Amino acid sequence: MSENRMREDICELGRSIFARGLTHGSSGNISAKVDDGWLITPTGSNLGNLDPARLAKLDWQGRLISGDAPSKENFLHLAMYQERPRNAAVVHLHATHSVAVSVLEDIDPEDVLPPITAYYVMRIGRLPLVPYFAPGDLKLADAVRRFAGKHHALLLANHGPVVGGSSLAAAADAAEELEATAKLYLLLAGRRLRTLTGAQVDEIRTRYPIK
Repeated sequence: MSENRMREDICELGRSIFARGLTHGSSGNISAKVDDGWLITPTGSNLGNLDPARLAKLDWQGRLISGDAPSKENFLHLAMYQERPRNAAVVHLHATHSVAVSVLEDIDPEDVLPPITAYYVMRIGRLPLVPYFAPGDLKLADAVRRFAGKHHALLLANHGPVVGGSSLAAAADAAEELEATAKLYLLLAGRRLRTLTGAQVDEIRTRYPIK
């Protein structure tokens, strides 16, 4: 895929995410690999109003090549790429239900959400909780690195999800599946759940391994 097409695809995804309320204001950021570096949405940008020509382009040391200044959370994306080279794109959102789950005290930090649906297991798998650090704190990148090698989807405590994928579409689909499952989990709070069994989860993981 050409760089120009990838720029257009990032902006189209941003508009779709914003229009459906999966992000708000200037929150959230999207990135994707290109032949000679990677693209990321600019700092302070609204995902519903992105300009393809102004997307930041960085090298693999995180240095700006062209475009506007990158999101201040670009180091999260770089950590996801460096620790999991199969990632071709990363989506980071402050989606309401995912953030809500990230502040609950009684969740399992090693696997935040239960296997409510087969598609959650297929697209997310296990979801660890990354300890809280302030936005822009480089310690957050170090924390992300501890998980990113084994997990393509992470939930940042009191912050939101970071999801990598083998393509821009795969990363977006997984991020949306995470948000939908978080919403289900909150809607079902206080009720007894019939989650997938261990055997059912193992069967799905064997049939549909996460790339």
